[in-house]
Amino acid sequence: MTRITAWRRHPLARYAVLILALALVGMVYAAFVQAGKPADAALAAGKVDDVAEGRSLFVAHCSSCHGMNAQGTATAPTLVGVGAAAVDFQMSTGRMPAANPGPQAPRKPPAPWVDETTTRQVAAYVQSLGGGPQVPGAEQVDAKLGDAGKGGELFRANCIQCHNWVGAGGALTQGKYAPNLNEATPTQIYEAMVTGPQAMPVFNDTTITPEEKRSMIAYITEVREQQDPGGFGLGRIGPVTEGLVAWIVGLGALALAAIWITAKKRQKS
Repeated sequence: MTRITAWRRHPLARYAVLILALALVGMVYAAFVQAGKPADAALAAGKVDDVAEGRSLFVAHCSSCHGMNAQGTATAPTLVGVGAAAVDFQMSTGRMPAANPGPQAPRKPPAPWVDETTTRQVAAYVQSLGGGPQVPGAEQVDAKLGDAGKGGELFRANCIQCHNWVGAGGALTQGKYAPNLNEATPTQIYEAMVTGPQAMPVFNDTTITPEEKRSMIAYITEVREQQDPGGFGLGRIGPVTEGLVAWIVGLGALALAAIWITAKKRQKS
């Protein structure tokens, strides 16, 4: 006990205890982070090589804009923390890699090297950089499990200001626009809500729950299949377009009728 007591009273003892405590805290923190952090998309799927393959693809096709370590540049933002869902959305819709810089990346056919495998690999690499929203599972985006009526209420409350009541899209400011949702898959719709691409706000699970997101997907996909009982839908853009067509067609018809009537009078006289 004398030696232990003497050691405790040594001037360096307090520093040794502090270093030991810090080491223990670091080990416990690392263990909790490793256990609690969302598994990489690759590891979750049992493909541990996806992160390495994804890094190679990223360096070859994406680093010129986003930086060698996805830290971002003056041309493109950082991808640290955006998650696999953002990558899957951008690549599956052809928005990334971007063809030309501009206020908004349009939807287009994916690049020749982009397919389901390469998209998963790049998403796995980005997910490994700092977590973030992951690609939703099939059950999360199954429209059959959603309530289209409730989804319609949520869509009208949160989305029609930009996307129109049927998802036809619309113009925004500074060259941006809300895209048409008719081509978006249920997975892409869910990913857009949780990642907020371009000018779109992020609707996290505290704002709109996963069940409510699924109901909104049910509404969007159901509206696509609805018929227009009145005839030509005019793109379902709304009363402005309908009024414009009515004025053009109506006034045009009146003008033609007036020309026809005056022409007949001239022939008789």
